[in-house]
Amino acid sequence: MDQEDQKSRNVSRRTLIAGAALAPVAALSSAAQSISPAASALSASQRKTLEAFLDRLVPKDELGPGAVECGAANYIDQALAGALAEEKANFVDGLAAMDSFARASQGATFAGLAPEKQDAVLTAMDSGTAAGFPNARAVFARFRRLALEGMFSDPHYGGNRDFAGWDLIRYPGPRVAVSPAEQRIKVDIKPYRRSAYGENSGH
Repeated sequence: MDQEDQKSRNVSRRTLIAGAALAPVAALSSAAQSISPAASALSASQRKTLEAFLDRLVPKDELGPGAVECGAANYIDQALAGALAEEKANFVDGLAAMDSFARASQGATFAGLAPEKQDAVLTAMDSGTAAGFPNARAVFARFRRLALEGMFSDPHYGGNRDFAGWDLIRYPGPRVAVSPAEQRIKVDIKPYRRSAYGENSGH
C-alpha cells in the first residue's frame, strides 16, 4: 500500500470513528437485551469471513485498536444468537454473497484475499458497483452498523472488549454522579471502566 493509499485509509478510519463518537452510546445498542456469553450463531468459516470484513473496515493501526480487537465479531455473533436471531438468515446470506462476489471479482474468498483486494471488494460494495451483488450496499451498511455497535456499545452485550472502544473515543463510561471538577471545560475525565450493568455482570 503506497503513502497516498495509507493516508486515505487512515482518513476513512478517523471519519468512521469520529461519526461513532458523535452518536449517543445508548443508540449503538440495537441488540440491547440480555445475551448469554456462550451464545453463538455463526459457524467457524462464517466467523472467519466476518472477522476479515471487520479487520479491513476498522483495522488496528497507530490510531488504536481495530474492530476485531474491540470484540465486534463477538458482539455480532452473540446478537445473532439472541436479540437479532430473526436477522441471522439474512446476515449469513450477506456473508455468502460477499464471498461469492470476492471469488468472481478477485479470485478467492474474502478472507483469503490480500488486503488491497479485500479493499476493492468493500469499495465496490459500499459504492453499489459490485456486479452480480444487487443488495451489496445494504449489506455493507448493515455490517458496518453492527461493527460500530460491537465496538462502542456497553461491554455487557459482548463487544467493546476491555472497554477498548470507549477508550478509543474517550468516553469515560456511565456514572451515577459527576463531580464539579469533572464538569469543567477542557478537563480530561478519568475513565470509569464499568458496565452500566455493574462489576458483577460478567464483563
